[in-house]
Amino acid sequence: MKEKLFIFLKGVAMGAADVVPGVSGGTVAFITGIYERLLNAISAVDLDAIKLLFQFKIKELWEKLDLNFLLPLLIGIGTAVFSLAKLMKYLLANEPIGLWSFFFGLIIASTLLVSKQVKAWNISSIVAVIIGAIFSYYITIATPSQAPEGLIYVFGAGMIAICAMILPGISGSFMLLLMGQYNHILEAISSFKLDVIAVFGAGAVIGITAFSRVLTFLLNRYHDFTIALLSGVMIGSLNKVWPWKKVLETYTDRHGAVKPLVEKSILPQHFEGDNQLVLAIVLAIVGFFLVWGIERFATKEEQ
Repeated sequence: MKEKLFIFLKGVAMGAADVVPGVSGGTVAFITGIYERLLNAISAVDLDAIKLLFQFKIKELWEKLDLNFLLPLLIGIGTAVFSLAKLMKYLLANEPIGLWSFFFGLIIASTLLVSKQVKAWNISSIVAVIIGAIFSYYITIATPSQAPEGLIYVFGAGMIAICAMILPGISGSFMLLLMGQYNHILEAISSFKLDVIAVFGAGAVIGITAFSRVLTFLLNRYHDFTIALLSGVMIGSLNKVWPWKKVLETYTDRHGAVKPLVEKSILPQHFEGDNQLVLAIVLAIVGFFLVWGIERFATKEEQ
């Protein structure tokens, strides 16, 4: 029960991160030491698993899918997503500088910890970091779209977002933002619109079972290159969570509210209004040391 409780809490942390555009649940999985186990458990969902299900061989299915690990983790993620969706919407609207500062510190610490997983730094690893950083930075400056909210599009958004959610450094929530689906999905979760949630979930299941196999293959065959690439992705993502932004373009959502569409990172002294610099520094430091504390706790737990 103690192990399951810790796995549940790690799931809560993953779910909390996934709610925020710019922060990845995959990052939390990495720093808590469960990333590769998570990929292996998801990759185990295949035709053999389906056969075991229909043959009612529950014990064999349970062991194959590592459900002692996967089930409490998914319950933790779901608990966080449903309980924190409204809180995150409030913080994003009312305390953006403090929220982004906290996650900025968190991602810096996470990047350092992930990069330590590279066993041997060489030219290919350095190139991987640069490629990952450029790719991720480009995503952060891409212009979010105002997409239709039909169920087919929701299904596709679920497939893409879940792949990003298990990648350290790439936020599934931000991918939803780019596809114009973030507010739609967040509102569906907040108000329990079961049709939207079910379709989004179906897309997520299909997307994650396919993509986890690709990641598992890359980590097994090209471990250092893949980890370095992910480290670069996390570095590039820092632009998205930079606390001080200047709005370049806005759009009006379907409720008539004016919201930022294109933003540019600026220095604190150029920010219009209260830049909350002291608060931002404090929260960034808190986020940084929180990650180190989680990592040390996870390492001690494994020993």
